[in-house]
Amino acid sequence: MAGKKGKDCIFCNHLKSKDDAKNFVLYRGKTAFIVMNLYPYSNGHLLVVPNRHLNKFDKLTPQELSEMMELAQLSVKILTKTAKPQGFNMGMNIGKAAGAGIAGHLHLHIVPRWVGDASFTTTACNIKFIPETIEGAYKRLKKTLKQEHRLRK
Repeated sequence: MAGKKGKDCIFCNHLKSKDDAKNFVLYRGKTAFIVMNLYPYSNGHLLVVPNRHLNKFDKLTPQELSEMMELAQLSVKILTKTAKPQGFNMGMNIGKAAGAGIAGHLHLHIVPRWVGDASFTTTACNIKFIPETIEGAYKRLKKTLKQEHRLRK
């Protein structure tokens, strides 16, 4: 499936909306964007999402792939400055069988990690250890992103 999607896709709805703070959209690129995960595995869990609605990895254009990786790198950079994680998990769950919560629209997870954190108990046991609100994390990350973006120009 590729192309425009209706109101049922949360990522497509984020793209249509102009209220980035309400939707926790941190950055909009030409072909992809960065958004905070509403159901994070850890503080600062970000998603890099192609603008185009599709669920087939092999259908991403070279431009989409390139920008998604650039935004993943930017995500790691701002999370490192803001949250000081000791590592990261990055990956995609492609398809329902692979555990994709939103199987219709590809997205890349950027999950900050710390030694001794809860690992993936959030996924296996439905347990959450989130010591910061998503609103607080959004404000801190957005501030760092603006500073970083100025440095990149």
